[in-house]
Amino acid sequence: MRIDDDAALHSFVEARRTALYRSAYLLCGDRHEAEDLVQTTLVKVVLGGRRHGRLDDVEAYARKTLVNTFIASRRRFWRREQAYGELPDRAGPVPDSDTGLHVRQALARLTARQRAVLVLRFWEDLSVEATAEALGMRQNTVKSHTARGLAALRVVMTTEELV
Repeated sequence: MRIDDDAALHSFVEARRTALYRSAYLLCGDRHEAEDLVQTTLVKVVLGGRRHGRLDDVEAYARKTLVNTFIASRRRFWRREQAYGELPDRAGPVPDSDTGLHVRQALARLTARQRAVLVLRFWEDLSVEATAEALGMRQNTVKSHTARGLAALRVVMTTEELV
């Protein structure tokens, strides 16, 4: 999709907001954070469209902006710290047996890059090449992040089912 003017940008925002929100939610696992992530992404897409004069592939630009914004937010110091009154000896049981909830909780335990690769590969259904291009990494790096991320998901999912 090619964007040349503000009306086209507006129609893109209206058409793709929900899809971007779904991807953002899978990336961060929190509804409010996903809404903020989509809002920030759309502002960057609109400003990028105005700054560059036109965007040849606004869909790819928006997806890459979403993932880069998510990864950048995970680098901030305040996002890495979590305060706890008492540290648990082990993780508590998962309160809901819904598979989607288990997957989202397992995704939250992955690194930001692994999560981004898995969301783009399996939720957005991008190829290895398209994922590598979107994330600015080599195809072999995408493959290794995919393999390690899936292995970590398998471990988390099987240990949660046993609890």
